[in-house]
Amino acid sequence: MSTLYVYVPAVAHTKAGHPENHHRLADLLAVLHPFNVLGELTVIISKPASMAQLLRVHTKGLVEQVRQVSRRGGGLLDRGDTYATESSYELARLAVGACCTAVDHIMSGAFRNGLALVRPPGHHAGRDRVSGFCLFNNIAAAARHAQKAHGVKRALIVDFDVHHGNGTQDIFYDDDSVLFASLHMFAPYFYPGIGGSHEMGAGRGRGYTVNVPFPPFVGDAGYLHALDALLKPKVDEFQPELILASVGFDAHWQDPLAQAGLSLTGYAQVARRLIEMADRWCDGRILFVLEGGYKQDILTLGILNLIYALTGQDEINDALGPMPYAEQDVTEIIRQLRQRHLLK
Repeated sequence: MSTLYVYVPAVAHTKAGHPENHHRLADLLAVLHPFNVLGELTVIISKPASMAQLLRVHTKGLVEQVRQVSRRGGGLLDRGDTYATESSYELARLAVGACCTAVDHIMSGAFRNGLALVRPPGHHAGRDRVSGFCLFNNIAAAARHAQKAHGVKRALIVDFDVHHGNGTQDIFYDDDSVLFASLHMFAPYFYPGIGGSHEMGAGRGRGYTVNVPFPPFVGDAGYLHALDALLKPKVDEFQPELILASVGFDAHWQDPLAQAGLSLTGYAQVARRLIEMADRWCDGRILFVLEGGYKQDILTLGILNLIYALTGQDEINDALGPMPYAEQDVTEIIRQLRQRHLLK
């Protein structure tokens, strides 16, 4: 069993001057070529998501909004900066379909794990509204597809984009079949403004949402402490059959939009921790789905290190080095979260 990847650069989904544009992925394969890692992967051809796949996580009104704005030639989809072009509806469907196809191949046993290099991103898209550059929620649709098509009873979604995965949380907030964990920066006026530790789910989903709200400049040690002391025991209780990871490279210390403080080495170590969890509980079944990340060298090297991790190579390329500031201690934050989630 090897590693797959799906690739949807969505060249026609681009707004001039917008940070979430096709340049993030359009030249990625060419840039990765000199590192000789693409031969370790198998590319999988996918098709657009069906309406049924979209409606498992979104209302018909949201899907129709994206379709109609695209049909009219494009425009803004919200009061922020979430946009569509005339091609965005079909490209967003293709991004969702690519993630669902990747799940099919992983759950069938044809591949051990995989990487979804897709856009538009998805983790801010909720049940009934788009937001944060996201149209349809790729990872949420993939989780529901795993449940519907492959009988998965317990799916784990870990989000380590610098921004809280508010859309994914919204979709699964009252659901005990999906454990959703988000490690994100949480500061005044920082988007999306939710993701506090008290947000733990509702109804039968109470306790199945785990938010780790970090202050700025947490750095590698804080992220790894959260994984080891909080997420690992929580996952051991849950015993997932599939792990899906929303990975945004905007938590890097050089990213222009945030100040979380992760290094490329820290990113690689987080990914390897998640792969270890997949090996423990899921026979290695894990799919990483791209979300944010707006500095090209960080994005490229971060994906390179993901490939190293997924294919079992020990190498880590960190040409940018560690954060040059003092890391914030998160020991008390994690202690309180362990107490809140009744971890012994």
